[in-house]
Amino acid sequence: MRARFLFGWLALFPLYCGGAEGSHVSVLTAEQVIQILDQTVDWYRTLGVQQQNAREPSDLLILFANRQTADQVVGLAFDIARANAELLSSEANAEQGTDAASAQTLTQQQNQLAAQRQSIQDEMTADRQRPAAKLPELQGELAMVNARKNLLDTMADFVNESNPKGAGANALKAHIDAIAATVPTSSVNPPAAASSGASPAAGTSNSTSAVAGIGTPEPARYGIWDLGSDVLKLRAKIATINLIDRNTAALAATFQKISAPPLQQLKAYSARSDALASQADSVGSAALKGLRGEFDTLAWLFKQTSAILIPLTKEQVLLQQYRHNLGNWRDATQRQYRDALRALGIRLGFLLGLLAAVFVLAEVWRRAVLTLAHEPRRRYQLLLVRKIALWAAVIAIIGLSFVTEISTFATFAGLLTAGLAVAMQSVLVSVVGYFFLIGKYGIRVGDRIQIGTVVGEVIDIGLVRMHLKELNTQGPLGPTGRVVAFANLVVFQASGGLFKQIPGENLSWRETTITLPAIKDYAALKAKLLAAVDEIHRSTATSSIETAAPQLHMHIADGHMVALIRYQVHTDNAADIEERVSEAVLRVIAEQH
Repeated sequence: MRARFLFGWLALFPLYCGGAEGSHVSVLTAEQVIQILDQTVDWYRTLGVQQQNAREPSDLLILFANRQTADQVVGLAFDIARANAELLSSEANAEQGTDAASAQTLTQQQNQLAAQRQSIQDEMTADRQRPAAKLPELQGELAMVNARKNLLDTMADFVNESNPKGAGANALKAHIDAIAATVPTSSVNPPAAASSGASPAAGTSNSTSAVAGIGTPEPARYGIWDLGSDVLKLRAKIATINLIDRNTAALAATFQKISAPPLQQLKAYSARSDALASQADSVGSAALKGLRGEFDTLAWLFKQTSAILIPLTKEQVLLQQYRHNLGNWRDATQRQYRDALRALGIRLGFLLGLLAAVFVLAEVWRRAVLTLAHEPRRRYQLLLVRKIALWAAVIAIIGLSFVTEISTFATFAGLLTAGLAVAMQSVLVSVVGYFFLIGKYGIRVGDRIQIGTVVGEVIDIGLVRMHLKELNTQGPLGPTGRVVAFANLVVFQASGGLFKQIPGENLSWRETTITLPAIKDYAALKAKLLAAVDEIHRSTATSSIETAAPQLHMHIADGHMVALIRYQVHTDNAADIEERVSEAVLRVIAEQH
């Protein structure tokens, strides 16, 4: 039956081709079939991108629906490709049938040579029973016949295998199967493979497992950093959905474009069927057999073409539903994008308002200090505290605004503080020491202080260290020309010690030793000397702070009475005071003679 149908199809094929070169019963060429399959598979692989962007429960539902629709679209595309490949294969067989005359000639020659070879072999068998007179001649004839038959067999094989359309149709089928193997869905498998025990719901179960394997949605986070990241992700997600929608529209346009040829062919087949039905009413029984074969061929062509047109119609409906799902997904994502953008704007506005309030309070603080604090040193200290508090508050507010969880920020801040405390211990202690140094009884620029064995005047007090202009203590008091730097942490060191002159006072002790003349009443002389030195001391005192009174001690040295006089002087006029004390002492001694 199959052979009879094939012969009928080969005979009637030129009729349905219209006898014109370039006319075909197939809808697409092999190149067009491969191009459509590649475009469909590329579109199907966008499901991976959708899966990466699906995080919300509504996204997962849309992804699940799209995956099922995409499986059907790809399966129908392969059905179209296989149906068109069958038509191409039929064209190849029909064109091969147009060379039947030459093939028949080769077959007749092969049959003649086969008969001739059999005759020679029979004759050689008969001659073996008689004296071998003609045997060499018969062997030569047999060799010649075999050579001619081998030549004809080779030519026949070449004619059978040299049909380019037949090879192209077979290669197209193999290419379709190879592309189908790369698509992870059972809907693209050929019917034979589907009937070998594979479950029809395999593709659905795979889709369900793939969707179920997506992680649960992340908890909502309200830090500015996370809100900004969400806004960017949602914007990229919208762009991805739009790109997938454009690809879907392009694929739908491709299927719409190739829907017209099979529809026209089906109309032509229907018209031809009506014409054959009209002829069947007026022909005899002998012609009815030919019409029956043509009806069978026409029915097969109609069925194969319908196998292309029906999936194309389904593709339009499925892709329209797919784009509808994408539209719903895009609308939901746009709402999420607007909500995230609004939340980000509110958080940024709150942050800017809070920072503005902090700066306003800092400005009020500054003006209050400038108005109420008249002492420059106190004003400087308050403004410095204001600056530190201002920037500490700004950093804390920005940090708390950008982080997502307070506990995470507290942990990070604790670890950071501990690390800084270990790595910058000396620096931090120096900063703390700075506030002790500038306190109520602290030091200021111009004070004369002593740290350890170094005496100098303060020329700068920084947040970490201070600088002194070193003074000479071994001779006349004056600068040595060197600047000495000390870390502020010296205020916490018990071994070094920090000595500060009384504010507004630069006092030092002076000693004078003089040999007294031999007199009877040394007590009266001592009283007169103390009175004279004390009078000079009181006349040169400029400080409101009470200073120590002069002292006088007498002792015998080398048989003579020696007086040791100790008194305080101001460093600025020490030489003048020493001169006046010396004159007063000599005058009192001269009065005793």
